[in-house]
Amino acid sequence: MKTARCETSRRVGVGRRQFIKQLSVLTAGGLLLPGFSGSALAQKRIEPVRVRGVVRADGKPLAGARVTDGLNVVATERSGRFELISGTDRRFVYLTLPAGCKIPTNATGTARFYERLQPNARGEMEVVFELTKMEEADEKHAFLVLADPQMEDPYELGLFLEQTVPDIRKTASTLAGTSLFAVSCGDIMSDHLQYYPDYEKAVKEAGIPFFQVLGNHDMDYTARSDDWSTETFERHFGPPYYSFDRGAVHYVVLDDILWHGDGYIGYINERQLEWLSNDLSFVESGRAVVVFLHIPVYSTQTERDGGSKPDWTIAVNNRDSLYRLLEPYKAHIFSGHMHEKEHVFRNGIHEHVAGAVCGAWWSGPICSDGTPNGYDVVEVSGEELKWRYQATGLEAGHQLRVHPHGSDPTAPDEIVANVWDWDPEWQVVWYEDGDRKGAMSRRTGLDPLSGTLHAGPDLPARRKWVEPTRTSHLFYAPVSRNAREVIVEATDRFGRVYREVLQESAGMR
Repeated sequence: MKTARCETSRRVGVGRRQFIKQLSVLTAGGLLLPGFSGSALAQKRIEPVRVRGVVRADGKPLAGARVTDGLNVVATERSGRFELISGTDRRFVYLTLPAGCKIPTNATGTARFYERLQPNARGEMEVVFELTKMEEADEKHAFLVLADPQMEDPYELGLFLEQTVPDIRKTASTLAGTSLFAVSCGDIMSDHLQYYPDYEKAVKEAGIPFFQVLGNHDMDYTARSDDWSTETFERHFGPPYYSFDRGAVHYVVLDDILWHGDGYIGYINERQLEWLSNDLSFVESGRAVVVFLHIPVYSTQTERDGGSKPDWTIAVNNRDSLYRLLEPYKAHIFSGHMHEKEHVFRNGIHEHVAGAVCGAWWSGPICSDGTPNGYDVVEVSGEELKWRYQATGLEAGHQLRVHPHGSDPTAPDEIVANVWDWDPEWQVVWYEDGDRKGAMSRRTGLDPLSGTLHAGPDLPARRKWVEPTRTSHLFYAPVSRNAREVIVEATDRFGRVYREVLQESAGMR
């Protein structure tokens, strides 16, 4: 089944049978559904809401556009009209933004694809979604993944505005002429949600549309249940899970945080899984699907520390259910939360755990694994993704850091290179005085710079609880101490070559 583009088409939406199916879910007597909200509990019953509306592009009806209430998904008819039976337990009616359409935004630059579900006295609601066609094709487009800005006070908001935003603008300038959007991949705030308006000002300054992902530090911790924990987030950014299309790629944002009253775990609730199943039913098998969420679906951090499986707070505990839904597709997942860089390959899916915008919680220039503060830059052509990491304030080619002999006390006779965006398709070799010596040895260990900046009870000066994190993207070589010049060369999976020179003055002798 083909999905809509931002143009008039002959695609016919769902008809009477799907409408009857929706109606059967909500009877006149009211039903309590899986994942019902606190508001429904207060009412004791869920009342049906008949939502009618139309989707237009440049004033003309748009057929095949998908509309959802966070559970049901329907497609518009030739007339651009749709109808669905929702319920008083839903909070939004919203679009899967079609490919070829401009991303509508709020005044602040955050994406606007939703309307509050507000039925009238008859239990009905009318919605109009007006879209604008893009002037250029979006088969080629790009996006930025900004995980963990995690700002808690004016000082950190200032760093985001003064360091990250100018870097985003610089990166955007290198992608001029390319349709570009950004995704704040969770933990936008660090619990202090009163600063969301300041984040929105920074988004406006960045000058590109931003989609938002809910993080564990973006929730209302005083909420009486998980269903109410997203209220403040929703007031600013709309629904916490949704989808949109750009070019040939289908994008999905999920909320994988379950607040249990005294903490959180990584978990995708039943309503989202049902919605995702409905959403993906409109996406052809084999198509590229990109998922954004905050807590990784899987992290190897526990394994690197000697454990057997991820802690409940650093992985999605019902991940197999998500894997099954994504199995028919060419899927990538982008996550954050860990304040480190990692690529995870499981169940045929490539997960990109993004480095943190704030690094090690704004305590310095790097994450706890040595990855610079920064964000992912992803360019898309058709259904093919090409990515790199952008270190804030540094050149695009800064993709590794080399440390001299003795930097790692467990390997005193070897140099160490941290290649933070490494995955198994990379090659990392070293040269001594112009001679290629061969591949460096990859091991798990502690980044030397993180050890200098973070290790010990008195470091870092800001956030003394930060400690180095064991990482698996360190590379070692037994370089001769008589070498005058050493070059480490890393070639990524796309054939791009990065080099860093370790001079004698850096301490080889």
